[in-house]
Amino acid sequence: QVQVVESGGGLAQPGGSLRLSCTASGRFHSIKEMGWYRQAPWKQRELVAVIPNNGTTNYAESAKGRFTISMDNAKNTVYLQMNNLAPEDTAVYYCNTVFGWPTGATLSSWGQGTQVTVSS
Repeated sequence: QVQVVESGGGLAQPGGSLRLSCTASGRFHSIKEMGWYRQAPWKQRELVAVIPNNGTTNYAESAKGRFTISMDNAKNTVYLQMNNLAPEDTAVYYCNTVFGWPTGATLSSWGQGTQVTVSS
């Protein structure tokens, strides 16, 4: 059994910053990738940023230059530093973790989501 828990959402003013955290726990062999996705009202869930276990990063165009994803492997935790926030960043942010086992099996697990609201 695995668990993914996000924290750090809230209210920010336009131009402000927030930092999201997500920690994976439970019975697994390794983490292959962690990432952040978001879903605004009436829209589909979309990628924000992902970081595979090789340390490379991939960002949505809307996040480039403003958001930074990082990972603490020792803590099984991924962070999303969001700067220069805009109202269009308002959404529920979800953490996704892909767990792996030596058999080659993988499991993609989602957190419950954390609300980010950008408003003056």
